Amino acid sequence: MRRAMHQSSFSLPHWGRTGGGAGAEARGAARRPSPKKEGTRQLRLLQVLLILWLLACCSLAFATQRALLVGVSELVNQPQALWLQAPRNDVMLMRDALQKQGFAATDIAVLADGVNGAALPEAQAIHDALTRLLAQSKSGDFVLLYFSGHGTRLRDIVKRYQEPDGLSENFLARDVRGTLGSDNALAGDLRDVDFDAWIQSFLAKNVFVASVFDTCSANSMTRGTADAPATAEGPPDDEVRWRGLRATQLAGGAPPARALAPPVPAEAVPRARYVAFFASESHQITPELRLPRKARNARPQGLLTWAVVEALSRKPATWRELFDGVLALYPPVIDELAQRFPTRELPSPVAEGNLDAPLFANSGAPASTRPVWRAQRSGDSLAIKAGLLDGLAQQQELRVLAALEDGTVRSAPAAVSQIKLGGAWLAVPAALKDAPGSAFWSVTPVTEPSATALRVRADKPLPAGLSLDYPAAIRPADDVATADVRWTDLGPSGQRLELLAPLFGATVSTVVLPDTAALRRRLQALAQLKWLAQLQSYGKDGQLDGFDAAIEVWNADSMLRSVPVSQAGALPPPRTGERLRLNVRNTSGRSLDLVIAGIDARGNLQPVYPDESGETNRFKRGTPEQPSVKRFDLPWLDAAGDARLLVMAVPATPYSAPRLFGVAYAQADVSEVRVRGGQPPADSGERQVFAALLRRSGTADAGARP
Repeated sequence: MRRAMHQSSFSLPHWGRTGGGAGAEARGAARRPSPKKEGTRQLRLLQVLLILWLLACCSLAFATQRALLVGVSELVNQPQALWLQAPRNDVMLMRDALQKQGFAATDIAVLADGVNGAALPEAQAIHDALTRLLAQSKSGDFVLLYFSGHGTRLRDIVKRYQEPDGLSENFLARDVRGTLGSDNALAGDLRDVDFDAWIQSFLAKNVFVASVFDTCSANSMTRGTADAPATAEGPPDDEVRWRGLRATQLAGGAPPARALAPPVPAEAVPRARYVAFFASESHQITPELRLPRKARNARPQGLLTWAVVEALSRKPATWRELFDGVLALYPPVIDELAQRFPTRELPSPVAEGNLDAPLFANSGAPASTRPVWRAQRSGDSLAIKAGLLDGLAQQQELRVLAALEDGTVRSAPAAVSQIKLGGAWLAVPAALKDAPGSAFWSVTPVTEPSATALRVRADKPLPAGLSLDYPAAIRPADDVATADVRWTDLGPSGQRLELLAPLFGATVSTVVLPDTAALRRRLQALAQLKWLAQLQSYGKDGQLDGFDAAIEVWNADSMLRSVPVSQAGALPPPRTGERLRLNVRNTSGRSLDLVIAGIDARGNLQPVYPDESGETNRFKRGTPEQPSVKRFDLPWLDAAGDARLLVMAVPATPYSAPRLFGVAYAQADVSEVRVRGGQPPADSGERQVFAALLRRSGTADAGARP
């Protein structure tokens, strides 16, 4: 349904005679109208009430699905050799797909050259369309922002958020022009920080906003090097073009002053209602080519756009299912392109945000509470896109899902038979062996792994309201020998926790918490800490060539000293005026899956990278000549008490879903942003893993405070 009417609690009255006794009925008989008049009066009253009810319902807000589709094929101020063919086809394909999903034609705005009835996709027109869309949107609505065309990267020194590689991503409108000047600014482009501001403005109105960028240099288009040639010719009857230009390729004249500033909300809004798909990582470019391959009616399409539309036909329920469907369609096309363009790094799509939210709906609540990982079938075996690093265990019980072409999903139980850090394998359940070769396979765990659960010894049931993301878990312990902690309810005096496991090594082995709420927070933090320690043990003493992480001590704008994070536990507490910062540096020549998280002295999980904005944890590629570097402030690590910091990094596998290694972030007062998933190693061997768990202990146990 395009418009979902909110339900009203208004109800019509039940008609009937109330009690009053025979005397009361006799006394009122003279005053009662005839049965005919009484029936007429009740009918009129019923009609009035029905009209009022309908008016009340109609006055309620409608939830509307809207979309803005932008396709830029022609760059009118640039040489035609730089133009594209497919964006005009992309927007029409996406428009048709959205209408099949329930979008009304009148709620889909199209800006594209070469499309009948569409406005030209010039910078001012795009800005005006976004302004209108924002003005139309209201709480509860859903908005899709779609962009197809060229992108570029340049060094933007005025950006508030500096990218790890120092380069910003820009989408080129039809009228882009201007050579780079000393201020590194173009005219006719939309910067990543512009997109970020628009997204924040929609979120501030409680609108769910999804973005799709079928452009080069796409990753981090929402946050604010010398590439291969912009176009690569294939056979005359099947031209392949690559989306992506160097800023120095743009011709120009004097560009007008930038006057298309987007609105900026007063405060940043948590991104529980946000999802984005990107056609490539920041350093990659993406192709357009005739799709479907070898089809007689194939026409030029952007690879990401075509894959999204094809994956929609399988009726996915969540954004993650849609993205997994996209990834499953890439290998045949990529394999063909790899043979034709062996020196080019081919694009790997990236997704971020609340991927477990229901598709095309305004809901921050996940459609499921357990992770779902892609799997690939080979004969009677399934290879799972997750392993020990993601919280799986040997012989763990799983549910196998096979999604058929018509959207039907079949399932059956199974167990992990072989497992490594980044991948696992199991037998195809007998009940699913007849599934067709076109099925999409995935698995989901039935329960959390028992080995990493926090064991609590207590004389009463565990407190209600415990909330943890997979794989962290809390379970009762049968006896003290197997317990990690012992809980005693002291009544009005509070809740006592005895920390029994050497893992915790707290400054104070026993704490008294003021109430049940504080007890829940502390138990959840200890369960998360137990999983972090398990993660660190998987990569114990592991190093990742080209990746470094160091704790720095700063005073004002001066760095006093720097120590590798694995050795930083020996650092003395910061002095007055000093603060701690984390510096990560990637010169490996590869993108990384990076997670940085901590637990502060109060027992709260502190996301560092990715943060609560829901951004991807794909850390940008860097080289010794052009490193990717990022510093993070850690004010919570300066405080007194027992705090931990985990840094986890592995080389990213192409065509993989976001991977947080089970370190999740739950927002206050909104639904959880759950970003899960993973990929197996690129080969049969294990990848390098960097893992460091820093513990900083102070003189006080702040967790015992209210």
